[in-house]
Amino acid sequence: MKKLITLILLGLIIVSCNSVKRNQKFIARGEYDRAIEFAIKKLEKDKTSSKSDAHIILLEDAFKKAVQEDIRRINFFKKENNPDASRNIYYLYRGLIERQYHLRPILPLYSISLGRNAKFKLVDYSDKIIEAKQKFLTYLYDIGKRYMNFDKTLEYRKAYTIYCELTDIQSNYKDSKELLNDAHFYGTDFIFVTIKNQSFQIIPYSLERELLNFNTYGLDDFWTEYHSKKEHDINYNFGIILNFRSIEFSPERISEREYIRKKSIKDGWEYKRDRYGNLILDEDGKRIKIDKFKIVTAVLLETIQTKSVFIAAIVQYLDLQKEREINYHPLESEFFFENIYASYRGDERALTTEDKELINNHFISYPNNAQILLDAGEDVKLQLKEILKGNSFR
Repeated sequence: MKKLITLILLGLIIVSCNSVKRNQKFIARGEYDRAIEFAIKKLEKDKTSSKSDAHIILLEDAFKKAVQEDIRRINFFKKENNPDASRNIYYLYRGLIERQYHLRPILPLYSISLGRNAKFKLVDYSDKIIEAKQKFLTYLYDIGKRYMNFDKTLEYRKAYTIYCELTDIQSNYKDSKELLNDAHFYGTDFIFVTIKNQSFQIIPYSLERELLNFNTYGLDDFWTEYHSKKEHDINYNFGIILNFRSIEFSPERISEREYIRKKSIKDGWEYKRDRYGNLILDEDGKRIKIDKFKIVTAVLLETIQTKSVFIAAIVQYLDLQKEREINYHPLESEFFFENIYASYRGDERALTTEDKELINNHFISYPNNAQILLDAGEDVKLQLKEILKGNSFR
């Protein structure tokens, strides 16, 4: 038992030594915040045990060096006097505050080897971060306005990203919310989608409406909106035309096929006899019965109704400002109507299970051209969706 306890204690010491060495490497590489986070996690479990002492000393060292490094960088950025540096200064002050926030709950930390509480200089940075925040907000606001003034779609998108950061820091800063909405509006590609019919066939209005209902396409793109009706306050830079070039309907066809079915079925019984016609008895002296079989036949007449439509179209991508075609993608779809039913003559027992199912079917009216075109529309819509998802204007 003592040996087991000794081994357990030895294992704990080895684990503790390994974790200390790991933290020492963090500090040696200048990864002070990583060392601080690691030490705090260890000390949160138990800060009074003897094995925690090394972590307390390392935490004191890492905290001191981290603060010194941040202050050094802040002073450098201030001397640089570059508006772009306001971002770095603000986030460095935030880092100083957050570091103290994570440390406070475990204080004080008494080090047995040092014979004192670990020293952590906690500073009130509130005035400095308020000043840094205001400078950073002013910088973001101005740089966002600069991108907006370019009056170009991609620059509006950059402005949007900047105003997002600005409103995250202070949601009510000047007119930043309005500017955020404007940046999104002007950075969005509004695409006008139309259908063109060069097929010399009538396309049902319900099919056109469904194809142009982009709410059902699931094309969630933050910077793209598809419109089938023009809105007067929107400048459409791009357009898409679903151009039906050919719609061909096949004739209504009926074809027939005959199949001969044969099956061996049980047809009563008889006594078993030997080659001489004598009855064969079992062990108890009783006569043995055997099944009699016969072949039954039937003729199945299968009738197949078919009709189809073939659609050939192209999806044209247009630059509406320059009035030119940018790209195009072919789209082809074919839809088949098919109905199979059957009748028979002969012995029904010769039929298969599938044959009997077909016998229960019957002739149905052919769909008219409008209906079969509507049925094909689902595949056209799926293909159009894939084209729109796989291709963009930018």
